[in-house]
Amino acid sequence: MLAASRATRLGRTLLARHESVALGVEVPRPRPPVHAAVAHAPPRARAVAGERELALLRQIEEKANWLSCLMVHNANNVRPSRDGLKVGGHQASSASLSTILTALFARVLEPQDRVAVKPHASPMYHALQYMMGRQTLDNLKRFRSLGGVQAYPSRTKDLPEVDFSTGSVGLGPAVTAFAALTESYLRAHGLSPKPWPGTSEAPSRPGRMVSIVGDAEMDEGNVFEALLESWKLDIPNAWCVVDYNRQSLDKNLEEASHRIHEKMFRLAGWDVVTVKYGKRLMRAFEQPGGAALHKWLNRCDNATFSALTFRGGSAWREAMLRDAPAFGEQARALKALVERHSDEELHVLMTDLGGHCFETLLEAFEHAASTDRRTVFIAYTVKGHGLPLAGHRDNHGLFLAPAQVDALRARLGLSAADEWEPFSALVDGQIARQLLEAAPINRVPTRSHGLAERVDVPLDLAPTVGGALAKPTSTQAAFGNVLKAVAQSEAPLADRIVTACPDVTTTTGLSGFVNKRGVFTTGRAHADPFKTARAHSLTNWATRSDGQHIELGIAENNLCLLLAAMGLSAPLFGQRLFPIGTLYDPFVSRALDSLNYACYMDSRFMLVGTPSGISLAPEGGAHQSFNTPLIGMAMPNLRMYEPAFADEVKVLMRAGFECMQAPAAEGGSAVYLRLSTRVLEQPARELMTDDALRADMVAGAYWHAPPDETTTHVIAFAGAVAPEAFEAAARRGPQTALLQVTSYDALASAWQSEGERSHAHRVLERVPRDAKLVTVLDGHPAALSWLGGVCGHRVRALGVASFGQSADIVDLYRAHGIDAEAIVSACAP
Repeated sequence: MLAASRATRLGRTLLARHESVALGVEVPRPRPPVHAAVAHAPPRARAVAGERELALLRQIEEKANWLSCLMVHNANNVRPSRDGLKVGGHQASSASLSTILTALFARVLEPQDRVAVKPHASPMYHALQYMMGRQTLDNLKRFRSLGGVQAYPSRTKDLPEVDFSTGSVGLGPAVTAFAALTESYLRAHGLSPKPWPGTSEAPSRPGRMVSIVGDAEMDEGNVFEALLESWKLDIPNAWCVVDYNRQSLDKNLEEASHRIHEKMFRLAGWDVVTVKYGKRLMRAFEQPGGAALHKWLNRCDNATFSALTFRGGSAWREAMLRDAPAFGEQARALKALVERHSDEELHVLMTDLGGHCFETLLEAFEHAASTDRRTVFIAYTVKGHGLPLAGHRDNHGLFLAPAQVDALRARLGLSAADEWEPFSALVDGQIARQLLEAAPINRVPTRSHGLAERVDVPLDLAPTVGGALAKPTSTQAAFGNVLKAVAQSEAPLADRIVTACPDVTTTTGLSGFVNKRGVFTTGRAHADPFKTARAHSLTNWATRSDGQHIELGIAENNLCLLLAAMGLSAPLFGQRLFPIGTLYDPFVSRALDSLNYACYMDSRFMLVGTPSGISLAPEGGAHQSFNTPLIGMAMPNLRMYEPAFADEVKVLMRAGFECMQAPAAEGGSAVYLRLSTRVLEQPARELMTDDALRADMVAGAYWHAPPDETTTHVIAFAGAVAPEAFEAAARRGPQTALLQVTSYDALASAWQSEGERSHAHRVLERVPRDAKLVTVLDGHPAALSWLGGVCGHRVRALGVASFGQSADIVDLYRAHGIDAEAIVSACAP
């Protein structure tokens, strides 16, 4: 630790504490470190970058800020508008990150480091990638138009390799923390990241997973949920950079909000590095009057600071001279300090925040890089930095007027002929280009590993599940038995599966897998105290580094973001995992935002919603789902299955594992299984000898009683209502065909894209046109009602379209009109 005499000089040097360091601010008293075995290295005595390099970085930042601004201007004021809509683009939000992003990408990040960029900084991110030779000019000019760079960074729609899609604020800190956990998991299981494609170089250290978030994003509840999980799981190698520009969309942040942010992170065991003032200000603090200047700035509320920033040097002068008498003996020195600066110089001084000072930022990043501890940087910035709208409270949705862009272009020495050139008008343009080309993160041709190698999936995952002599069981129990059988096997697939759930392991069928494969920990292994004490328990909670289950707290958002991160293990690390996450089906809705972004990133995982529907009868409406079939159908990059019988579960799980590792062009996606705890009689059949039947199940539907020319009705069902459908068909007689839908999602998707070549059309074209379809499931009727449109049949759709209540299945099915009697009645003319 630095000597006390130095550490008290207004924090002008980075203060090395166990959990908090700062530049230019008071430092909280230290507390014991979370990782007691890891000590902070003191900051280097010399500057982390020479003056020449700092000057180059400032030139690069200024040009990137211009290109970012120009992208938005071109989209809104130059490119022809065919619909009259404002394009937008967040010039101010991008500018606040100009220094931070330049420092990270030009100097700090290495290829193995992954970044979730603040969504509103998309233009700045892409401008820097363009300057680094990893983005095209054509894409910049098509910003927010078809084929151009996206409004918010996108893994699947943007160039170059965007690590994580952002856009729904607050998700970045969670997905990056879980990506860090994913790499820890891989390394603990002997699956170190592969060399980058086209090279023989593999990462020499674990990657740092970096989230860059706006300060207003910290209001999102999922941030704190993720911080708690980072503490429980002791996740290393995660960084979070908070762009503390003191503004949200509509207003300025509440006073001392940074203190709340600090406490949130510190409570979860993160190191807190506050980066408040730049070197110019810290030198001013040492001058006569500097102590009063420091006090004045620390007392300046967020709204006043932003307003003065917008108004400029004369406003700063007026405010400080007005307040100077309050500083007593220091008043004259403060006035003299102010008067020594011109209005322009004073404005530059007062906005010299840590988040816009390369030397301060690089010191902070280098300090944190000396450990693997998770670290948050609270970096003070100006929203709209370097632009005429800097600091204005309304600047979130504003962009520069054409005259302002013209003035900025002239100030930078640019012309319309060279305004898009990445290094034009820079004093050291060629050297700046060389600096970016030599940036550590830029040394490999690509940072994406694609989908990695295929893992063989056995044809029969669980020979003991299903079959001609199968006993009555539920799909949830079958799922657990399949996983248990896989866990006991020596198939390569078994070693690549990782399960996770939000505190519902025993109630969603995971106990068998966990007992065999163990619980993962980033720390020391621990035996299960219940086993040690010889106390009976259904689950063995021994933790070890090679465990294959991750137990989360009760936060479904965390589950889907963990699945998102682990489902990207192949493209991020070159090692394939098969993440399986279970949760109660009604609570898929709680995780819907995270699930949406996981699928938007084309992450590959298996989500298991169980139990589902009103079939979970006594639990009541709070635990009964009815709209999840529509969620599964509507979500892109997610294939949904709802089996009714145990042998179908293993067939569809196998199809799911293959789907999870297939290229997107071949239909690869994540998978969603909707399961039930209702125990059903099992069909007497041997699926593993019937290739055609298995193929029909995977395609989405198969016949139990096929139609013929005498068919007058078809009962089409899905999932747990199988007994009612069978009973109704039997009561209706041989003129009623019986169709089981195993994936309304797969059927509908193929019908939309393939029409008469689809499986749905092939199945229903055999039904006489004057026959009537009656569809039924324990879910929303719209999931199957569309079947009538495939070949033009009349349809009556039965299902659950309202909240349930506590009862037994007999009463609930009758109340919601999905029992056998209701099905028979629906068949009436």
